[in-house]
Amino acid sequence: MLLEEFDYALPADLIAQHPLTERDASRLLVLDRGARTYQDRAFRELPEILRSGDLLVFNNTKVFPARLLGRRRGTQAQKIGKRNPAAREYLQAEIELFLTRQESEDTWQALVRPGRKIRTGEILLFGDGELEAEVLSRGDYGVRRVRLRARDGSIERAIDRFGHVPLPPYIHRSDEPRDRETYQTVFAKVRGAVAAPTAGFHFTSRVLEELRRLGVETCEITLHVGLGTFQPVHAPRVEDHQMQAETFEVSESAARAINRALDEHRRIVAVGTTSVRTLEHLAQKHGGRVEPGRGGTSLFIYPGFQFRVVSTLLTNFHLPKSTLLMLVCAFAGKELVFEAYRHAVESRYRFYSYGDCMLIL
Repeated sequence: MLLEEFDYALPADLIAQHPLTERDASRLLVLDRGARTYQDRAFRELPEILRSGDLLVFNNTKVFPARLLGRRRGTQAQKIGKRNPAAREYLQAEIELFLTRQESEDTWQALVRPGRKIRTGEILLFGDGELEAEVLSRGDYGVRRVRLRARDGSIERAIDRFGHVPLPPYIHRSDEPRDRETYQTVFAKVRGAVAAPTAGFHFTSRVLEELRRLGVETCEITLHVGLGTFQPVHAPRVEDHQMQAETFEVSESAARAINRALDEHRRIVAVGTTSVRTLEHLAQKHGGRVEPGRGGTSLFIYPGFQFRVVSTLLTNFHLPKSTLLMLVCAFAGKELVFEAYRHAVESRYRFYSYGDCMLIL
């Protein structure tokens, strides 16, 4: 299967740069796999589309401000007269440290840009030195292992103070204060993601309350979204791509709810591709069942994959040639998905993280 088969044309102006004022005001393209049809709806109509007994599975991971902008020890921050403090910080920054995975209380894997400049043993400073990172070792493609130290003793508090929301690169603007709330689901609880499970962005307390009132069941699992989810596919053959591992946790109560729905042949509605990967990873390991526990998954889902748990998928629109698009094509069929994407482009749906969504029945 060739990577080029998953390419499509998207006008740049359809890539959403800001969230809608109201989360549940997004559009919803409903794709029926059995009838091979699609229908334009509004996300607020989701309670009318789902049915009593359906089980919605949310990913409750919480994004933290993983991008740190600073300088190397021994250099001085530039003095640039900008009124916008956020813009001034971007212009003054000599380096960017993107925290990707925590190894211990003070040790992280991180991406450093520009990577070539930063050597083992160097100290990187953030703020006025309130937070610093010592480079412990180097890896490929700008990866470094770093040890963080905070002047007041709280590394997490310092990251929250000096970090920036890790907006995806196709959002061509600096992060803004409101992104700390909007680039987060309303059910985010467990800190650890460097990217949001964006299919959950559309939910509001109003929609959730209406769903529960109508008898739709919900449960939460955790998969900390890392760079692996968005890692570009470079291999010409899809099958040769290797996913980076991401950590997950499924509680006993969530596992019981999911297995009960399976036993009763009720629909399991995965909210987002991260929920799909977690559930199907566990099903592969446990004979079609979902067992509670913690672990890591590098499951790569592409056409030909046999789904054992998820029967309905709510997802945003994804980048060309991405592993996320391949997962959606595996779930609904490449031909039907690409037909729906063409309709979404022609109908001027908003794409990617802050964009509209699709429900695949």
